[in-house]
Amino acid sequence: MTKNNPLQMEQLSDSAYYILLALLTPKHGYAIMKYIEELTEGEVRMGPATLYTLIKKLQKSGYILLNEDEDERRKTYQITSSGTALVEAEIERRLRMSRHGNIAQLNAKEALTHEN
Repeated sequence: MTKNNPLQMEQLSDSAYYILLALLTPKHGYAIMKYIEELTEGEVRMGPATLYTLIKKLQKSGYILLNEDEDERRKTYQITSSGTALVEAEIERRLRMSRHGNIAQLNAKEALTHEN
């Protein structure tokens, strides 16, 4: 964890990150899986075992809630305010990491150019 993270929360796994992104609007389990697949253009596919294991962990941590629904067979989940804050911090962290990667690539290319 970085020292400048004001939330002082754990970093999300890729799967948990995508679940929270999906739950920026309330969804049931199957809709979460389909949203992630569509968002990532098929690059990420999540199975039910992974999804529901992480949903339980995210619920226990207070990042998502189960909505009481009239249809007990279709459970709808929504992100909490702390879950929203966490996913926003994670987006920023991943953007910083991407910038760091771009800088490292440029530095390496410059170094190789100066060696030749």
